[in-house]
Amino acid sequence: MFIASQLLAAGLFGSMLFFSFVMAPLIFTQLDEATAGRFIRAVFPWYYLVLLALSGIAGLTLFSIAPLEAGVMLAIASIAAFTRQVLMPKINQQRDQAAAGDTAAGKRFDQLHRLSVIINMVQLVGVTLVLILLARG
Repeated sequence: MFIASQLLAAGLFGSMLFFSFVMAPLIFTQLDEATAGRFIRAVFPWYYLVLLALSGIAGLTLFSIAPLEAGVMLAIASIAAFTRQVLMPKINQQRDQAAAGDTAAGKRFDQLHRLSVIINMVQLVGVTLVLILLARG
């Protein structure tokens, strides 16, 4: 179980790095704004589902052998669920309203988007810490 949880955490870490620092920038630099927006809206629910699954399973496999690390992974899973089910729909709604000319919605979109980026970075730090702790044995 220990090795499985390490592999799950490593897979989560790699997925998060790849999406955050390779895919997202490429999408916005290589696609026009409308296509990039549609593509991101299609991809993000899957991104958070992968985060939820990998961190949740890792948390469950660690529960009896490494409770602290399990707690961090389960927190990452919970936050991924919140972001996917609550925050992302609000971000999309504000983006749509901003595109329709609502300047206040544009500001709310910026705030919510910034929050999602901060959450993602906190999750990445969390999984990094878990990997370090697991590597130490």
